Amino acid sequence: MARWWTWLREDVWEIRFRRYVALALAAVLVGLGAWGGLTATKEDRSCAAGVVRPEGSDECVGVSSTTYAFGRAQFTETVRAINRENHRLAPGSYVTVALLEPFTATDPDNLDDVLHELQGAYLAQYQANHDTTGLKPKIRLVLANPGATGTHWRHTVDQLERMTKSPDRLRAVTGVGLSTDNNKEAVKELTRRGIPVIGSSITADDLANGQDGKDPFPGLARVSPTNTDEARALASFAKVSASNAFLVYDRTGDPYTRTLQQSFEKMLKGARYEAQPFTPPADRSKEGSTANVFAQITNILCNTPKSTDTLLFAGRHTQLRQFINALGARGCVDRRFTVLTGDEGSYLAGDEDLDPTALKDPRLSVRYAALAHPQAWLKDSAKTGGSEADAKVLQRLLDSAEREPAGPIGKVALDDGQLIIGYDAMRLAVRGIRGASPTGKIPALADVGLQWPQVKGAQLRVSGASGWICLDAHGNPYDKAVPIVELTPDSRTRFVRIAWPEGKPPAAECLPPS
Repeated sequence: MARWWTWLREDVWEIRFRRYVALALAAVLVGLGAWGGLTATKEDRSCAAGVVRPEGSDECVGVSSTTYAFGRAQFTETVRAINRENHRLAPGSYVTVALLEPFTATDPDNLDDVLHELQGAYLAQYQANHDTTGLKPKIRLVLANPGATGTHWRHTVDQLERMTKSPDRLRAVTGVGLSTDNNKEAVKELTRRGIPVIGSSITADDLANGQDGKDPFPGLARVSPTNTDEARALASFAKVSASNAFLVYDRTGDPYTRTLQQSFEKMLKGARYEAQPFTPPADRSKEGSTANVFAQITNILCNTPKSTDTLLFAGRHTQLRQFINALGARGCVDRRFTVLTGDEGSYLAGDEDLDPTALKDPRLSVRYAALAHPQAWLKDSAKTGGSEADAKVLQRLLDSAEREPAGPIGKVALDDGQLIIGYDAMRLAVRGIRGASPTGKIPALADVGLQWPQVKGAQLRVSGASGWICLDAHGNPYDKAVPIVELTPDSRTRFVRIAWPEGKPPAAECLPPS
């Protein structure tokens, strides 16, 4: 009996012990699970105030209103200058304008563009806030990043919309940058939500209103000519005709290359030879295998008669550089060729991968339609459409930005035209904001975009550093000055002359015709 009782006590103790171990183990596992869940839910994906890394991405996107420079050291000084200017503004005295650009771009050329447009936008902000006339409201500037390729545009657009209803009082978005499909979607959604957009360097025709009489982007204004206007200006300058020109184009296309191709095709109706396509990588900043294709295209060009001396190129700058290198190594070295292209040509200034022997060939010229150029109004004798005085206003601002209180803003470059065009776009934004509220009060969001059709005439136009900005009823600049620029043998730029979409400068009143 005693032995049985002993066994029973041992069994009971063992059962209790096992239960205790099981319960303890369960508690540990639950605790670990809870801790893991707590860790996951509390994972910090923020980069800075207003800027986060979306799920599945390491990019920091969103809207920054601090000194955060998106991890790009070249932006630091300009961002600090913007932050100082923003902090000078009294609460309730300002509205906000967002500069939408790919601040996390990895391509060095794109980053240079972003830096220069950032500097230009800031200089226009500083000018607006320190104007001796004391006009109001004051302007606060923030940085909006949709990602290196614009992939996260929806996240950033949602954030910008919330800012229109908050104390930020967002009233316009400027910049936008390249004419890409993602940027096109971002502009479409911003304007659908009633947010005015001022495009700085977008030139694609399908990123403009007024095509076929329709306005798919209500509230969009632009300071750069469309690709069609660039092509018309080039044709006027170079006397392009179907009998002497040959088209090379990007087969897959994006909004910029596609509409530039279409614009060139209109000029070449009845051309003797069919156009030659090439297929670049999806990321057009990459090399891919297109260099081989261009080597073959140059062989085809050598088989054309000598009268075919003008080559129209509808493609991005990486492929343009490859094409120029191939032309430099062409078999028919005795042939003269002039390459004409859109504003992507500006990227090639200083491009270390551009074959120096190609541009040193006196029988090969590369010219492009620039958005702006610092020498345009200093050397051109046009009496209307712009002036040296307007260009010098920006130069004085640049001089003041070398030191406090306006600066410093980092290394400045003007030859690519991006700083100039970024400055003019911000000035147009200010014109729309203040035009919507002549009394200086905070304007209603809906009223800002309604100002664009009235930006014309001697009193209401924007006398930009890139030329007069006189908008038509669809928000497009009328007969905007197009500087024709040539790449020099040392891979720099040389201003040639101003060309005009209408073949001549606008009249002094700068009123678009019916």
